[in-house]
Amino acid sequence: MTRVAYLDCFSGVSGDMLLGAIVDADVDVAAFEAELRAVNVEGWSLRAERVSRAGIAATLVHVDLAEKTQPHRKLPDVRAIIDGSSLAESDKAGATAVFRRLAEAEARVHGTSPDNIDFHEVGALDAIVDVCGAVVGLRLLGIEKVYCSALPAGGGTARSQHGELPVPAPATLELMSIAKAPMAASTGDRPMEMVTPTGAAIVTTLATFERPPMHVERVAYGAGGRNPEGWPNALRLWVGEAIEQPKTMLLIETNIDDMNPEILGYVQGLLFAAGAADVWLQPVQMKKQRPGVVVSVICAAEREDVIASILLRETSTLGVRVTPVTRHEAAREVVEFESSLGPAAVKVKRLPGEAPRVAPEYEVCRELAALHGMPLVEVYRVVEREALERLRIAPDTQDKGQV
Repeated sequence: MTRVAYLDCFSGVSGDMLLGAIVDADVDVAAFEAELRAVNVEGWSLRAERVSRAGIAATLVHVDLAEKTQPHRKLPDVRAIIDGSSLAESDKAGATAVFRRLAEAEARVHGTSPDNIDFHEVGALDAIVDVCGAVVGLRLLGIEKVYCSALPAGGGTARSQHGELPVPAPATLELMSIAKAPMAASTGDRPMEMVTPTGAAIVTTLATFERPPMHVERVAYGAGGRNPEGWPNALRLWVGEAIEQPKTMLLIETNIDDMNPEILGYVQGLLFAAGAADVWLQPVQMKKQRPGVVVSVICAAEREDVIASILLRETSTLGVRVTPVTRHEAAREVVEFESSLGPAAVKVKRLPGEAPRVAPEYEVCRELAALHGMPLVEVYRVVEREALERLRIAPDTQDKGQV
């Protein structure tokens, strides 16, 4: 079974609310802080307290700073802090992705490039701890997949380095736009900032916006700093096991016996670029003793029109057939890291009750093999071994037949 988390953002989400929910879900705050010390920066500490929000018991986590005035940091500065830490590679990748997404949103708002953005409040040490803490905390909970509800807009204004800004803050709204995140109906909104830029960056990067079928094992509450009368200002975290269901997809096929086969490889590339999950070609014997080929495509239902259009436009076929199919999928993620041979990437496959399995990415390994003049199979061995070390996976848990 896949362990999942669902973020019920009925009162919004912020970095400290997420940390509070993680601690409330039985992550020991001392152990949590010890894990985060891998960030290798001083001048902060975690403090948790039990509070009530409209009669609901919740955990409020404070990131206490030795120096209240923080330097302005840009994306390269934050990345240097994360890259220089001793966090697990998967944690580094997650935290870096959150800040990269945030920089992209800020760059759109201010009309500049992501590397030139000054992370005012969100570049401060407490925000770095919030982001890294969210990634580390979800790992400590054993979470393999994160889901999130629609996000409330809030109302009024919020104070920033630039002065009073409308709520949602411009960066928050841009983050929602980039991720195409659903916004909840305004009936439950409060006249305050309900989704902060840090909270928006975390959930739009790490979460899928839907509520999964799941067995709920624990419900936790992370308190917000404000305590409005008559309203539970908290983030509700559901933790449990996903109820696995096959994914509904489409099989789109066509038979072709009158086209230059050189074109088929080009078409296959177009189909993958258009979002096909898989494309394969199968030789068949067709009418009038003609050798032909069946072009088969697996795709999500929403890609049907574009996939069919490519087949009709780019091949000689006069029609395609569409069949609904179901597909069982293993949880997977791509982890990038700096290997001894250079930048590398592996695909991590996760099955319930089993150790993760690692497979080096072919294209990256091919480039490393060419760069160093090494056999590709040896590059595979190096990248796999170093990935297992960085992800702290025992080598003897891998398939013996896997390169």
